[in-house]
Amino acid sequence: MAKKKRKEFLTAFSIIFILIFALGIVSHFLPKAEFVTNAEGVEEIVNGSGVVGATLPDVLLSPILGFENAIDVCIFVLILGGFLATIARTEALETGIKVLVKKLKGKELVLIPILMFIFSIAGTTYGMLEETVGFYALLSATMVMAGMDTLVASAVVLLGAGSGVLGSTVNPFAVGAAVSALPEGVVVNQGLIIGIGVALWLTTLLISIIFVMAYAKRVIKKKGSTFLSLRERKNMEEEYGAHANTDLDNVRLSGKQKVTLWLFALTFLVMIVGFIPWESFGIDIFTKFTGWLTGMPLGQWYFYESALWFLIMSVIIGLVNRTGEKQFVDTFIDGADDMVGVILIIAIARGASVLMQSTYLDNYIIYNAAELLKNVPVIIFAPFNYVVHILLSVLVPSSSGLATLSAPIIGPVADQLGYSVEGTIMTLVAANGLVNLITPTCGAIMGGLALAKVEYATWVKFALKIVFTIAIVNIIILTTVMMFV
Repeated sequence: MAKKKRKEFLTAFSIIFILIFALGIVSHFLPKAEFVTNAEGVEEIVNGSGVVGATLPDVLLSPILGFENAIDVCIFVLILGGFLATIARTEALETGIKVLVKKLKGKELVLIPILMFIFSIAGTTYGMLEETVGFYALLSATMVMAGMDTLVASAVVLLGAGSGVLGSTVNPFAVGAAVSALPEGVVVNQGLIIGIGVALWLTTLLISIIFVMAYAKRVIKKKGSTFLSLRERKNMEEEYGAHANTDLDNVRLSGKQKVTLWLFALTFLVMIVGFIPWESFGIDIFTKFTGWLTGMPLGQWYFYESALWFLIMSVIIGLVNRTGEKQFVDTFIDGADDMVGVILIIAIARGASVLMQSTYLDNYIIYNAAELLKNVPVIIFAPFNYVVHILLSVLVPSSSGLATLSAPIIGPVADQLGYSVEGTIMTLVAANGLVNLITPTCGAIMGGLALAKVEYATWVKFALKIVFTIAIVNIIILTTVMMFV
């Protein structure tokens, strides 16, 4: 009997476009916004009064404007593609992975908790999520060669970094943005926020590691247990599996390849150091002497500075390997070309947020949710607040954007009711972090999965149980905090 053909799900592009059109339609069924003229003669919306109905051009233009909104990430990913192609041409990374797998023979699974913990530290301290896109391709090659699949690689990166972002402790783009957005007079205990963040971070990380390890063991034991479809497995083999079954006994790194790998590691290390807001921690050593190359000192970098850094290191790696000028340019362009699909997904995903802002739908949701929360007891306040911010985070995936939008409204509500403002802040941070493990409006997810050759529907199928478990534990922790702190 012929096997029943697996039903194909919608692509990431179609899912995002459907969401954008749905938002445009919904905007016409909600109360219309009221505007007043301020002292400067500028019209301002009356908060929570309603929305502005999206026109057809608003809906159609939102994915295009998503490029403008995400241009810094898009440029970074484009140059990252050229950098990875330059590395690939030397075969240093491929050979290095083979050497690593050879040394870990029989102990490959140890990579999972170690890497997830490292990613989570970056997530909880400075919110590393979109910056992880480059690691998907690297870990996909590693995990495939170690007998696993690219879904394991995606989970290690996304759930690792995502666990930290969900349990942000000193992350300036989540906790910092939320605290700074609170109105004057609403005071928080920073130590308590860190304590709640640690609890959320470590429990989420533990849950994620348990699920990913269990899945990876099944895949190693039986390849047929993979969540990947036949098409995804074919794409995975074409992209990452060419050398998975090669003999590792005689694998050796040449001198140039060793230097290239050190430069590769240095590139990512400097990028990570550049993103960490050192001044927020009272460390100002980097501000004094590290801005001469990119114009901004380490600790104040963002995607433009990182893009420049990767471009510079691509040239250096090309020189070390004595790559001819034409060969280098052709290789770099080919690598950038491979990232066009990833960039399209990232930009279009931002289109949903653009439409939310232009119609004031995000503002309307949070104000009306806050009004509802004023009338509920604390045991309901925490889980309801969590669910509200989950819904809002699907439409506003940016942690800083959501914090700036929500904290000035929900923080005072909690303060007036005598509930923990710290718990309220961490509720919005955790809800946003949870959604960014699975939402199609998150560029890091869609771009990373595209690199790993994993379809969005497959990721949802794999991650749904994990996300649901994390949500339950989050709600228990946050409700306990709100009741007893």
